[in-house]
Amino acid sequence: MKKIVTLGEIMLRLSTPGFSRFVQSDNFDVVYGGGEANVAVSLANYGLETYFVSKLPKHEIGQSAVNALRQFGVNTDYIARGGDRVGIYFLETGASMRPSKVIYDRAHSAIAEASEADFDFDEIFKGKDWFHFSGITPALSDAAAKLTEKALIAAKKNGVTVSVDLNFRKKLWTAEKAQSVMRPLMQYVDVCIGNEEDAEKVLGFKPSETDVTKGDLSVEGYAQIFKEMKEMFGFKTIVSSLRESHSASDNGWSAVLYDGENFIQSRKYQIRIVDRVGGGDSFASGLIYGLITGMSSEDALNFAISASALKHTIPGDFNHVSLEEVLTLVNGDASGRVQR
Repeated sequence: MKKIVTLGEIMLRLSTPGFSRFVQSDNFDVVYGGGEANVAVSLANYGLETYFVSKLPKHEIGQSAVNALRQFGVNTDYIARGGDRVGIYFLETGASMRPSKVIYDRAHSAIAEASEADFDFDEIFKGKDWFHFSGITPALSDAAAKLTEKALIAAKKNGVTVSVDLNFRKKLWTAEKAQSVMRPLMQYVDVCIGNEEDAEKVLGFKPSETDVTKGDLSVEGYAQIFKEMKEMFGFKTIVSSLRESHSASDNGWSAVLYDGENFIQSRKYQIRIVDRVGGGDSFASGLIYGLITGMSSEDALNFAISASALKHTIPGDFNHVSLEEVLTLVNGDASGRVQR
């Protein structure tokens, strides 16, 4: 069985019920989530062996976060215990022309203040097949950026394939800071995943004639920048999700991939959104599953976009779908008929 390691922060998510606003709410729905944790859960759901690396406090809230991973089969042996707090984020779900809003309360979380001494990365990556991280983790703190670099060095030393989801978060750092930290890390990356904003803010590449706020995407613009990114960083595979934001409720959803030989566009879904948080993570995990199990580039891309389309219909950060459900959609059944 293939073994995947992810490194990052799992947070307590407090979201307003339904579509209510922060100022209306006197209670919150509680789940756990976070970029790399979401990827680990999805891959575990597909039957792969996944390991989540992080640091969490020893108190009960930290243990609850650990339990949230364990219940879906994610291995938590490499989670260091210590620090003072679990990161929190607040979510207000938008609708129609009103966007969703996220407020972070994650400064000085346990993983943001972790160091290399908390982890034995050579042991963690021994016998593993894949390592996935995102641009969110290095953005948490200078210490987290150094930790990410140490993990990448150990992963490559152990012959592990590395993927990154660029995941630019403007509430965590500036584009200038992101590029100064992330561009040097790209030397360790085999598979680069992102969207048009990520490519521009994190790596400095902008596809032409693209404005997602108007729902305008130029697929041709991606082909050229993918070739430039491969030439500069040596990526084996470059992938971008394509989100056409018609409103907070309705999006067009597809993706493109370049593997050094072929530029491939996935099928497109028109999705009615229930919860778009974790949509990119479900896409990344679907792509990883396809590539690590030997699918062709085209099949892996369509598996990824189908898995992610399903995630947009599910509340919470995690993508609670099975391998069989994704394959049903991949094979063309998007009817949504009741299964009796």
